[in-house]
Amino acid sequence: MADTTKIEDKQERKKLKRAARKKAAPKAKRTTPRGSNKKKLKKLARGQSKR
Repeated sequence: MADTTKIEDKQERKKLKRAARKKAAPKAKRTTPRGSNKKKLKKLARGQSKR
């Protein structure tokens, strides 16, 4: 993405970022489901807070 740190005007910065996003190559589809490497938690006793 274009470096927009130097631009003060928010709208101008937004315009440039949008243009950069449009130009960028599309991202590949996910190979693994989202959150698949999150820690899975075992079922605890009902009513007990799990996290």
